[in-house]
Amino acid sequence: MIRTEMSRRRALTTAAGVTAASLATGGVLTTPAAAAPAAPGARPLENDTLKKALSDLEGRRRRLLTGRPSGNGWEMQKAFDAEGEIVTYSVPGTGLTVPLREGDAAALLVHVVRRFHYEIEALGLPGEPTPIQGWVAPSEVRDSAQPQSNQASGTAVVIRPGSYPRGVRGGLTAAQLLVVRDIIADTEGLVRWGGDDRPVQEGLFYLVAGPGDERPARVAAKLRAWREAPGLGAGVVADVTAPARRRRAERYR
Repeated sequence: MIRTEMSRRRALTTAAGVTAASLATGGVLTTPAAAAPAAPGARPLENDTLKKALSDLEGRRRRLLTGRPSGNGWEMQKAFDAEGEIVTYSVPGTGLTVPLREGDAAALLVHVVRRFHYEIEALGLPGEPTPIQGWVAPSEVRDSAQPQSNQASGTAVVIRPGSYPRGVRGGLTAAQLLVVRDIIADTEGLVRWGGDDRPVQEGLFYLVAGPGDERPARVAAKLRAWREAPGLGAGVVADVTAPARRRRAERYR
């Protein structure tokens, strides 16, 4: 399910903060709107209602947030599809879904998965157990400094984790590696391929830009525009051997 880019948790946090700030020491709203006469039949907002809303918000925060960053600086989250910032996304054209951090991170990673599916190997074959893995629970993270930890913050995907094991090189052909380099160039280096890490993990792709970095918004906007333009974006088989594309790809090795 494609979600809007402002998370429900942030919206609730904002609303609760505005509400709490408007409370006076006596526990009533003191804004001009609150001071105005209530409409006939309207019931005044009671302190218990506000307390419960704020308590629910704090409980949701404790259930979801860890206070621990993954390797790229984004906070790990304890669950997805739980009114937080990690939600399930469909990957158009594949029939697959994957939980990712909503917004620009998801736009970049979904683009990677789509191109892999169309140009390297089709994902989601009959009987395939795990074609793609996005978010994982923070409890599965052994070392938060490692690239794999970025899955717990919803900013990484692992394609076919059973087919491209960590530490094993050679799972992709030379022609497929050219496509991988071209995909990374699409993201302008904001997504890194785990095959360039030590130890390698050829199925891993993760966001390298941290919170506050403005580049993902620009690149994600470019990728979204490509989806609407004939002959651009995922699903169009590009000539990755063309000199111009090779030069572009070399910039992000």
